[in-house]
Amino acid sequence: MDKVRIEEVQSTTKKQRIATHTHIKGLGLEANGRAIPWAAGFVGQGEAREAAGLVVDMIRQKKMAGRALLLAGPPGTGKTALALGISQELGSKVPFCPMVGSEVYSSEVKKTEVLMENFRRAIGLRIKENKEVTELTPEETESVTGGYGKSISHVIIGLKTVKGTKQLKLDPTIYDALIKEKVAVGDVIYIEANSGAVKRVGRSDAFATEFDLEAEEYVPLPKGEVHKKKEIVQDVTLHDLDAANARPQGGQDILSLMGQMMKPRKTEITDKLRQEINKVVNRYIDEGVAELVPGVLFIDEVHMLDMECFSYLNRALESSLSPIVIFATNRGICNVRGTDMASPHGIPVDLLDRLVIIRTQTYGLEEMIKILVIRAQVEELAIDDDSLAYLGEIGQKSSLRHAVQLLSPASIVAKMNGRDKICKADLEEVGTLYLDAKSSAKVLQEQQEKYIT
Repeated sequence: MDKVRIEEVQSTTKKQRIATHTHIKGLGLEANGRAIPWAAGFVGQGEAREAAGLVVDMIRQKKMAGRALLLAGPPGTGKTALALGISQELGSKVPFCPMVGSEVYSSEVKKTEVLMENFRRAIGLRIKENKEVTELTPEETESVTGGYGKSISHVIIGLKTVKGTKQLKLDPTIYDALIKEKVAVGDVIYIEANSGAVKRVGRSDAFATEFDLEAEEYVPLPKGEVHKKKEIVQDVTLHDLDAANARPQGGQDILSLMGQMMKPRKTEITDKLRQEINKVVNRYIDEGVAELVPGVLFIDEVHMLDMECFSYLNRALESSLSPIVIFATNRGICNVRGTDMASPHGIPVDLLDRLVIIRTQTYGLEEMIKILVIRAQVEELAIDDDSLAYLGEIGQKSSLRHAVQLLSPASIVAKMNGRDKICKADLEEVGTLYLDAKSSAKVLQEQQEKYIT
């Protein structure tokens, strides 16, 4: 008798692209705030992680708005990873806005405007509204036009909840919303009575028996009446409100239509508009309709900012609507950009006084090997212990980043040589092909006369 073939059906979900900090899943702390030596993708940096954990607690308790934090340490010691760990701990509901110091230099917009825009992106507003909604599951009905209808005059939709079934005749504009949300029979949706907005909640659990590999969210069939009042929570940032109000509402004349079709240049949002929005936001907060969620603004390579930006930051941090700002830099004592004034980390002393500084330490050999093990797991590469020890030595001599970058080429060389596992010979071969920064600098010194200076 022939063996029955059983094959696993591969899911069609896309694999996540592996980036530099894909392995960071949080700060890796115990419940009492102590750092676990090897957890959540982090290795070492115990003191820095514990300090970052306290910052996370302060942000959750809303006790750190308007304060700033500086992550300082040599290159490749995990400053950006710490900031991403803080972001992971806070969760997706707290805004996290990353930027680099050099982003402020734009030909279209002032430096201070770029900073302010990012400040506003990092402040969230949670708006709670009670809306009259129709919560339902679409059902199929026979077409009245027999399939020969030329235009949509109205939409007839059959709706069902636990308590009953209704057929509603809806405005044709809702048809576009239904198509946009990709609503199919068996989806749980709700339709707002006032605005006609359609939101797909998920798939009805009555259809959970269908063979579907994808991680579809099944929700129970709506309980209660078809019409009901429901509290809806929306998360927006202050920048979303600024942008929505700054965009001019075009008319029907030809100039307006031309203006909408042409790509608009990036325009500045005026201070007056922001103050008006702040008034409305404060009124919402006082009425209990909205809640302010101060997020995190992460400015990497902060030494790239100049005196104008630093003086603006001093003022912005004192604002009543201000996020938590995290700076990161790998500079020691250097000149503040655009001046001859030497200062620690390239930041003026008056701004340094406002910062709490977290220092990151260089990694030892054991820690480097553990990080390489994590990276090999993330990139799904097999590597033996001798190769890891050899890579760790390379990391000590050159840099951890260079050692991590050799992993992928070495795995390709191993496959070309007919092996699944990376061995020391593959790493030695790759090492001859690619130079690290120190080796390259040494070659430049030795062959100085051959290069144009």
